Amino acid sequence: MAELSVIFSDLRFPEGARWREGHLWFSDMHTGQVFRSDPIGRTLQEVVVVDDQPSGLGWLPDGSLLISCMLDRVVRRLDVSGTLSDFADLSALTSAPINDLVTDESGRTFVGGFGYDLYADAPQRPGPIFGVDPEGSATLLEKDMVFPNGSVLLPGTSTLVVAETWAARLTAFDVDDHGALTHKRVWAELPPGSTPDGICVDAAAGVWVSSIATGQFLRVEAGGRITDTIEVPGRCATDCVLGGPDGQTLFLLTSNSWQPPETTSRMGRVEAVEVEIPA
Repeated sequence: MAELSVIFSDLRFPEGARWREGHLWFSDMHTGQVFRSDPIGRTLQEVVVVDDQPSGLGWLPDGSLLISCMLDRVVRRLDVSGTLSDFADLSALTSAPINDLVTDESGRTFVGGFGYDLYADAPQRPGPIFGVDPEGSATLLEKDMVFPNGSVLLPGTSTLVVAETWAARLTAFDVDDHGALTHKRVWAELPPGSTPDGICVDAAAGVWVSSIATGQFLRVEAGGRITDTIEVPGRCATDCVLGGPDGQTLFLLTSNSWQPPETTSRMGRVEAVEVEIPA
């Protein structure tokens, strides 16, 4: 595999990586910024700043951007005119931070939650998955996950795959016509010690996984076979996404820590490597 190229640096904790309409999008969780970039021109544009920790990003059918705002437990909407508003308030459903999200083509969104206060070293508890309909109404869909994190919908299917960070596995659900999650099952067990965070899927239904605590990016197939490994020693592998002109650029997001007081040195960065199977 080719050597990694640094695309952007001087970040704190880049997360929520998405590729949309020829641009890389991501949030910097510890600065509140959401960015859109042109990786070819190496330019970076600040789209919006939220007074919170932004994580996952998604889009409604009208082009509005959805942002998971972790500490307030709210999904915020940035409409096409640039107006920021609360879209879905999950604070009555959980007292712990919310996490990453994925939005399907219909505008239905799935949001994971910590289940406990990781930042305060609270005892680990099961984490939830919430559903948010295209009008912003939120419901609890699943309550027994082990720190649900990055999520993807497998191409051409109604299968939702969710990373369970502290369980070293990817878990799958079928999404029914009403948005409910059914047929919960293990999609892939990862190597012992793996800590899956952000994930993305390629055209062959292989999932790239950022293993935050082990400093690795893994490509895994259903059943658990690891086909590729990219090492980033001494760094937290936070997220990844496929994009670029041909969909074969894998963007790798890393930081020096997941604790906000430890990322003020701004060692976070976005790197890129070319892979064989496109998005």
